[in-house]
Amino acid sequence: MSFKQRLNIRNVAIIAHVDHGKTTLVDQLLKQSGTLGVDVDANERVMDSGDIERERGITILAKNTAIQLPEGKINIVDTPGHMDFGGEVERTLQMVEGFLLLVDAAEGPLPGTRFVLQKALQLDLKPILLINKIDRKDADIDRVERMVHDLFLDLATREEQLDFPVLYGSSRMGFASLDKNTPLSGSMQPLFDAILEHIPVPKQEHDELQVLITNLDYSDYLGRIAVGRVFSGQISVNKQIITCKDTFVSQPAKIVKLYQFEGIKRIEVPTAEFGDIIAIAGVEEDIAIGSTLCDVGSPMPLPYVSVDEPTLSIYFSVNNSPFAGREGKLLTSRQIRERLEKETRINLALRIEDTDTPETMKVSGRGQLHLGILVETMRREGFELQLSAPEVIYKTVNGVKCEPFELLTIDVDEEYQGIVMENLGKRRALLENMEHHGTGKVRIEFKIPARGLIGFRSQFLTDTRGTGLMNHRFLAYQPHAGDIFGRTKGSMISMEMGTTTGYALDGLQPRGILFVGPAEEVYEGMIVGEHSRDNDLDVNPTKKKKLTNMRASGTDDAVKLTPPRVMGLEAALDWIQPDELIEVTPLSIRLRKQHLRPGDRKRSEN
Repeated sequence: MSFKQRLNIRNVAIIAHVDHGKTTLVDQLLKQSGTLGVDVDANERVMDSGDIERERGITILAKNTAIQLPEGKINIVDTPGHMDFGGEVERTLQMVEGFLLLVDAAEGPLPGTRFVLQKALQLDLKPILLINKIDRKDADIDRVERMVHDLFLDLATREEQLDFPVLYGSSRMGFASLDKNTPLSGSMQPLFDAILEHIPVPKQEHDELQVLITNLDYSDYLGRIAVGRVFSGQISVNKQIITCKDTFVSQPAKIVKLYQFEGIKRIEVPTAEFGDIIAIAGVEEDIAIGSTLCDVGSPMPLPYVSVDEPTLSIYFSVNNSPFAGREGKLLTSRQIRERLEKETRINLALRIEDTDTPETMKVSGRGQLHLGILVETMRREGFELQLSAPEVIYKTVNGVKCEPFELLTIDVDEEYQGIVMENLGKRRALLENMEHHGTGKVRIEFKIPARGLIGFRSQFLTDTRGTGLMNHRFLAYQPHAGDIFGRTKGSMISMEMGTTTGYALDGLQPRGILFVGPAEEVYEGMIVGEHSRDNDLDVNPTKKKKLTNMRASGTDDAVKLTPPRVMGLEAALDWIQPDELIEVTPLSIRLRKQHLRPGDRKRSEN
């Protein structure tokens, strides 16, 4: 069969674990190719577009950019490095012929790398390896290169996938080289050359139009914008097309605007052909991620990669605390439901289910980070809501109750190895592999039920004095592992509504760790701290000091309060128990009991 080819285009994805330098690398490629002006701030990560992405230094949404070289155009797709955003990963890998695997020269391939690499090799994409950060003092290039080759041996589906070019460089310093003993300087030209030489060019078997939609955007002026890749044929402005997916075929619609990517901007173009990555306006109603745009009269839907199922769920409900409506402007169940339904159109790994009450919805996703980012985005938009403790999703396989298991990789100093292994043993973790680096560090791999990871991160950071690194990825559904005991400490619960006083908090400090400081408003049933024992304790953090006529020396010393533990959203999701809720508003994150009054709590227990 004869194929048409486009020799002046390459489509490539960049795969890396969180914080291995992927976004910095894309910035360097844009600058050195002349696509971005040299006046762009050197520390600016242009591909991290959202506030949350910039703050956390992670890629959440898959994005497109393009580099124009004298030899041709390179379309780059930036994929998230975290397994919780796997829904983004799977759909973007369908748009490319090859990928650039970026690995840290000290840390080596981590679970996030393995997860995305496995998806890429299943799609038979052509690899290029770049060992990044070779300027690090603790870089061990030979060891990391061996680890990557072992990983390919483990994951490759065909022998040809084991043969790939290897480059060495530093995205921060802006160079890549084919020689591992290179001086720490140069340019990215060797990487450009490797992409042009080794990544296959786009091909088409026939002339009928096929555009696979892999992303959706929205514009106040143009409505819904669909982003995808032209696999065959030609598309142009004002052309009549149909949308098809599986057996569905839409009514004809007209292309209003057509864009291609140049740098991080969209450039309006009259036509595009096979191999191009484009954005389209004008196809409103029927378009969804996974749809194929075709010529009128010849529907030819492309096969679409199915996204892994969710493993964790949280109940979202209307905020009904005494402080409801004070800080947010979007409060009702209708507003929350509409926002979640809008999210499911572009966030493929998210599921929403109704519950017995209209005020509560069950939201399922790929992990705690996946759902946490959604909540963080909503609170910044002005939403107020309440969250339950996360629960894993069980399945019955061949009559056996099964639960999701994760592969957990931990890097710790050898002195903390014992305490970490002891705590993981209590959470039903099984040791899979252990590797001593010879530098005082040890890497340990465990197989652990996803339940066992809920609440583990904060415990792990405490055990390792903040020096440990942990990463995990979904492994498989396996038979239920048995009971896992959760938090061993109780809550300190406010008995009164009012404003906290330094005098009252000073008396509560010996009882545990406080979550509130002086002069903060609290209500009955709100959790103000962690009790040092395993039972809940009702306390009065608003108590004022009684004034007397008598003054004795030494009794009026200034109150010395330890700073309260600030509970962020992820820490709160880790910490709460099934009978507790998180109240999320644009300004605050508060913890509370489901039943605010002590009598109601006793009745529910009985």
